[in-house]
Formats: sequence, structure tokens, C-alpha cells
Amino acid sequence: MKKLILITFALLQIFSVFAQKTYSFAMRDTLGLKLDVYQPANPRPDHACVVYVFGGGFFSGERDNEYSKKCCQLLSDRGFVAVAIDYRLYLKHAPKLPLLKMYRNFETAISQAVQDCSDAVRYLCDHATELKIDTSRIILTGSSAGAITVLQTDYCRANSLPDAASLPQGFRPAAVIPYAGAILCHNRDLRYAQPPAPTCFFHGTSDRIVNYRRFRASLSESLFGADKVSRLFQKEGYSHWMMRFDKRGHEVAIALPPTIDEFCAFVDAALSGRVMSYDAHCTDAAVKVCEWTNMTLFDLYLK
Repeated sequence: MKKLILITFALLQIFSVFAQKTYSFAMRDTLGLKLDVYQPANPRPDHACVVYVFGGGFFSGERDNEYSKKCCQLLSDRGFVAVAIDYRLYLKHAPKLPLLKMYRNFETAISQAVQDCSDAVRYLCDHATELKIDTSRIILTGSSAGAITVLQTDYCRANSLPDAASLPQGFRPAAVIPYAGAILCHNRDLRYAQPPAPTCFFHGTSDRIVNYRRFRASLSESLFGADKVSRLFQKEGYSHWMMRFDKRGHEVAIALPPTIDEFCAFVDAALSGRVMSYDAHCTDAAVKVCEWTNMTLFDLYLK
């Protein structure tokens, strides 16, 4: 009997790893983009959906790599419909440019990723009944380049910018949760024409790959990190949590698994409609120092 139970448990574990379906959601530049949907065994009553966008510097990564699968399975175990999406990796094949012009490649890469993320959200909304999703409860999350993508998608939505034009009319994420993200802004100051979605920022205070504060590309253009964006949220009264990981760098980009309880707590608070402002300095032994801790943006792209 004990042996039968162990075999059954093992089969259930195998099934849980592969319990997802793959769908094609868009064709961009002759590239077919796909998404994987992980249906929970015990769904939340509110049919909330989390869209996960992988990281990799806009030149590497996959929707179905081991970390993406781990995150989606964990989210599914918490009752969410979890969705991992493709997006174009412009920097993988971008022409090599001098250092001072590299910013243009980065700008194009973000733009394409936002377009693809928006296409994926539209697909989910168009197939919400089939996928058992409440379209008013779609949460966007991502790691590193994926975190930039989800923050930028909501920024483009709120400012009616063309990269987010394929989002459904009136759509607003229920929450945005970036792990080491930033926003590319073409103006000297960051502004939202409409309120952003409730946002929970996770960022290392020593991050120099996706700068914690601000990376200036020119006199008017900047990549605004979580510190700067959260200060704007505080000033304007936008709902947010700011989770500052002291003495940690870009390793916070892969901190979703150890912070899943905080993730779920923020989602529940956001879905309840509460207006929140919370700023915390965090330490967590599970967010370990690694090779990314002292790396810079130039180390990543010029090595």
C-alpha cells in the first residue's frame, strides 16, 4: 500500500510539471509567438491570472526555461492561472553599435517586448472563458528584462502610447509586480496621464544592471529604476509596495519563489481595492549573493 501511494505521488508530481497547454497568440516579424497556460488544480474563486515575462537582457531566455516553469508552477499551486509568454529578443540579432549608440538598440528591444506583451494580454482577454480567466484580475509580473517589460507596458497603457495599442479597450492590470524592473522615459520627468496599476516593486539597492535609481541615456531620456518610480507613486498617491533589498544587486530579479507569500499578499490587497503605500527595507537569506551582485549594465552587454 505504501509503495502504491509513493508511485501515485510520483505520477502526480510528473503530471504537475507538464500540466500546461501551449497556444499561439501572435505573428511578429515572421516569428510565431506562443504562451503556456498552467491551470491550477485548486483555482482561486476569483479566477485571477498571472502573466509571467521571463528575463535575459532582451537577448536570451525562454518562456519555458526551468526558472519560468518553476515560477508558473508555484503560481499555479497558489491557485492562479499562470501564463508564461514569448516576446521578441531584439538584442539577440541586433546590429552592433558603438557604446554611445547602444541605447537605440535597447529602446527598440523594450518597444518590441511591450508590443508582444500587449498582444498576449489581448489573446488572454479574447479567450477568457476558455481559459477560465477573469479579465479584470490579470496581474503582470516579470524578471529583469521581463520586469522592465511589464512596467513599461502599464506605463504605455496609462499614457496611451502606441506600443500598448493592442491592449483591449479599457484594460488595466489588476496589479504589476516587477522583480528588478525600470521604465524607459523620453522626457526629463516621469509622468502618468492616467493612474498606473497597483504596483509592488522588488529591487536590490545595489543593482547596477537594471539601475535601482536612474540610468541616464541622454539629457532627456532615462531608464527610471524602482527607487525613482516608487517615489513618484508616493508623491501622487498611487497604490504601491516598495520592497528594497539592502546590499543586494540584480539577484533580486530571480526572487519570486522566496517572496511568493509577499507576492500573494500584495495581489490580495490590490484586488480588494485598497489604496496602499508601503516602503520596506528587506533582508532575506534566500536571496543569495551571486555573480550578478556586482555586475553593471556594461558588464552584461560588452563582455
